[in-house]
Amino acid sequence: MTKPFLFFFALTLFSAPLVVSQGTTPNSATWSGTIVYSSCNADEAFNESPECFRAAPGAKLALYDDTNRVMYSLEPQESAAGHLGDTVTVRGTLEDDTILIQSLELMSIGLAIGQKAPAFSARDQFGHTQTLDSLKGPNGTVLLFFRSADW
Repeated sequence: MTKPFLFFFALTLFSAPLVVSQGTTPNSATWSGTIVYSSCNADEAFNESPECFRAAPGAKLALYDDTNRVMYSLEPQESAAGHLGDTVTVRGTLEDDTILIQSLELMSIGLAIGQKAPAFSARDQFGHTQTLDSLKGPNGTVLLFFRSADW
């Protein structure tokens, strides 16, 4: 009676980590970028080539991650359908160069027209602290942030 019980206990003890690890996804992550066709490469996507937005035979929707300048295949394609040219955040798991989409959300970049900028302070190129109020001119202020500089 004790031998079968010990065997069952040992089996349960050693198989529990396997069951727990099956529920975790070590490659689960979030990526942001632009939905383009796979018929273009990362350099063309970076330069916003028209080829990236033109359907070509065999081309599928892909995510161009402009932070890392990497192209990812997307599956299922239905999740990305209707988002060509949109900037999105994709949550999912990575298998080779394919993101298995769990969710896809549109990203809003910048302020909406007429929306006021939040208070901020930042150092300028001379090391002086600038704030929204210190930059304001008589006709308002235009702020431009250029994030994807290719130096």
